[in-house]
Amino acid sequence: MAPNLTFAPQDVVHPGAINADDVSAMSKPIAVSGTDILTVRNLSKIFGPKPERAAELVKKGLGRNEIFEQTGNMVAVNDVSLSVKAGEIFVVMGLSGSGKSTLVRLLNRLIEPTSGQVILEGRDIAPMSAPELRAVRLKKMAMVFQSFALLPNRSVLDNIAYGLEVAGVKKAERYEIARAALTRVGLGSYEKLFPSELSGGMQQRVGLARALAVNPSVLLMDEAFSALDPLIRFEMQNELLRLQKEEQRTIVFISHDIEEAIKIGGRIGIMKDGCLIQVGTPAELIQSPADSYVRDFFRNVDVSRFLKASTLMTRVERGMISCDIGTSSERYLNQLIDSGVECGYVCDETGRYQGCVTPASLHKSGTRPVRDALLHDVNAVSLDADLHQLATIALSQEHDVPVTDNAGNLAGVVSCRTILKQVMEWRAV
Repeated sequence: MAPNLTFAPQDVVHPGAINADDVSAMSKPIAVSGTDILTVRNLSKIFGPKPERAAELVKKGLGRNEIFEQTGNMVAVNDVSLSVKAGEIFVVMGLSGSGKSTLVRLLNRLIEPTSGQVILEGRDIAPMSAPELRAVRLKKMAMVFQSFALLPNRSVLDNIAYGLEVAGVKKAERYEIARAALTRVGLGSYEKLFPSELSGGMQQRVGLARALAVNPSVLLMDEAFSALDPLIRFEMQNELLRLQKEEQRTIVFISHDIEEAIKIGGRIGIMKDGCLIQVGTPAELIQSPADSYVRDFFRNVDVSRFLKASTLMTRVERGMISCDIGTSSERYLNQLIDSGVECGYVCDETGRYQGCVTPASLHKSGTRPVRDALLHDVNAVSLDADLHQLATIALSQEHDVPVTDNAGNLAGVVSCRTILKQVMEWRAV
């Protein structure tokens, strides 16, 4: 028998406003990848003269428009809680006015919250003093704006080095760091130019390099690519993914474009009227939308690209696969009959998937080894095979689709029923 298988700083600060001790006090080890680095708890922001009254109406269940009519207050962010893991790109998206840009500015207190907590690497930023908060913005939470926010009278290199200059880093060192950041975004030969001499895409790269230069724990990007032409925007998305693959930074990315969100986001939080409606991976949002609002975001998106075998498959029962390739077909036939299944998935003694058998193929093989009963017209797919690939294979064979991992081990099976259900659901959208 085979062994068992297991299945850039955002606010303008004058030199001298922050001293070295302030920055040093805020310096802590970066969180281990996969652990929570940023936690938001019950965060709210109400604009206007009577936030307390508006907050009471929120508790009573009144909607944003009703509250505005009664109090003149706008509930921009309403009781949002979420966590961001170290090394992930977390995308916050929603329609215009949903509260996403206000939310990202609450994270670094560019906007003061009405209530709630923002905890960065174990510290709540709400009670921080002004110098501590400036140090957070300088070292821990850099921001890239949609409008680039470059200093027009400074060269590209000086723009990138600006945050380090404010932090008191010596000139030679800050220029060395700035040049390295500029090279990472593909503009190594442009350091002497001024922002007005660069294209929009280049200016955004400079803004990204400036943020990267201070090596922040969390990088905030507020619709950073939305002002760019489509082709340049596409290039910048790829550039961000390239940098992320190399450096595994923690990024909170604000977007109103679902295609952009599902391209770059490990997880996506969808906002509506100041509330966080749902958080999940692209596949989770597509497969299990919380409501019609979430579902409508994907109305014009080819979701087949994002529904993967890894999320659609079910793990096979151990008894169906614990069969050595040399086992008698007759013996394994009895095992399948007792299990009441239509297919058996055979692995060798190392756990590598060998193929599929059915009661009919085993019966035909008789007393010969199971290897002689393997079906040769059943194709397996990898974990990242998408719905389109799965549907193509399902149409060409009678049986469910086996899924193998990178080592060639059997990970699970996607049923033809599941494939058909997903195809029909999204064609009906």
